[in-house]
Amino acid sequence: VQLQASGGGLVQPGGSLRLSCAASGFTLNAYTNAWFRQAPGKEREWVSFIQTTGNTYYEPSVQGRFTISRDNPKNMLYLQMDNLKPEDTAVYYCARSYSGKYISAQSYDLWGQGTLVTVSS
Repeated sequence: VQLQASGGGLVQPGGSLRLSCAASGFTLNAYTNAWFRQAPGKEREWVSFIQTTGNTYYEPSVQGRFTISRDNPKNMLYLQMDNLKPEDTAVYYCARSYSGKYISAQSYDLWGQGTLVTVSS
């Protein structure tokens, strides 16, 4: 049972990246799934989550710029990030929830290894 995140990299401000998270050993859409990020010297914070119903939620600073989605046949989770800003620089993690407080990292029991996103000119 694991999650494996990929797709990070260096991008200029205003650019785009798509993060991917491959799930194995369990069915991704049977759980709420999320993306979190952690910038240097800061706590891990939620970015977005998608519920089993397909409903999606976003942290206000990324609303309108990021899109979370899931490909159920492929058992994959994605985060499309557009109009990236330097303050989006962080390690991004995908996660699987086990309880209902979806904006809290403590509600997640399985984490991917993280992928670094750097937004800089």
